[in-house]
Amino acid sequence: MPVRYPFVTVIMPIRNEQNFIAQSLGAVLAQDYPADRMEVLVADGMSDDGTQAEVQRMAADDPRVRLLDNPGRIVPVGLNIALTQAHGEIVVRVDGHCVIAPDYVRRCVEHLESDGVDGVGGAMETIGADIPSQAVALAMSSLFGVGGSAFRTVKNRRMLVETVPFPAYRMETIHRNGLFDEEMVRNQDDEYNYRLLKNGGRILLSPDIRSRYYSRSTLGKLWRQYFQYGYWKVRVLQKHPRQLRFRQFVPPVFVIGLVGSALLALLAPAGNELLSKWLFLGISGAYLAVNLAASIQVAAHNGWRYLLYLPLAFAILHVAYGSGFLVGLVKFAGHWSRSPVVSRQGS
Repeated sequence: MPVRYPFVTVIMPIRNEQNFIAQSLGAVLAQDYPADRMEVLVADGMSDDGTQAEVQRMAADDPRVRLLDNPGRIVPVGLNIALTQAHGEIVVRVDGHCVIAPDYVRRCVEHLESDGVDGVGGAMETIGADIPSQAVALAMSSLFGVGGSAFRTVKNRRMLVETVPFPAYRMETIHRNGLFDEEMVRNQDDEYNYRLLKNGGRILLSPDIRSRYYSRSTLGKLWRQYFQYGYWKVRVLQKHPRQLRFRQFVPPVFVIGLVGSALLALLAPAGNELLSKWLFLGISGAYLAVNLAASIQVAAHNGWRYLLYLPLAFAILHVAYGSGFLVGLVKFAGHWSRSPVVSRQGS
């Protein structure tokens, strides 16, 4: 345990998490950190599925829990509302769709106290409740699925990274860097952590900080999730252009090649039809071959029952993200010269 026990505020921005909130909030309340040194602020985005009633029930049994209304309904607004009411010296952000390990808070405190970093988090284990959602979880945890996302693919190594899920920060870091950017419906952690790095901060990924995240239950929900990730990534890159990475452009370039070659095959002038069709078949065939090879590799290590769903899950990750990115480029075309805007400032 740490030599001292700084007061910790756990913030949970949630909306419509009736099926998960008892488990996720229960894991927070079951931490091995001293109970009198922790508070839990649940910022609810005006849920209409019974989430608030469940949180109120749990709060009645544990005075550490406070339920806050988030009329903005989106995560960054909920985070900022909770941060303005937090009493903690250290803040830990936890989602309603995840379950943190019993020592999560303690480990975060230990690293912030001893490692000289400004933010800390751990590898995230993505799991599913049934075969299709577990296939999605496996795709989201593979290099082919998500590229170099360290917190999804690196399990046993400490390293400095660009971003982490469910991060812990010192409150003084929040005051220094400002609050979360309320424009960012998605990717608010990415934007915040890029800002932290830009100001000279360091973020640690540590394997002893463990959490489980429950993947989307349907392929349609997965599509919407990753389309939004791609869409809002454009704004992150516009606000922090020095964080541009080659891997971020692979999905949109793939979508351009796939759609562009398909249109050429359909609309090619007389005499060029065959060449255009071979171009489309070459791009789509190469992707399908690599996708199938990756799916077989993942299924061989985790179970052949997932092989039916893995190719589609991989394709959704890539095509949805790439499509969202391209739509974002069009939507935010006039925003490249604008500086980052944060709705509220840290106090």
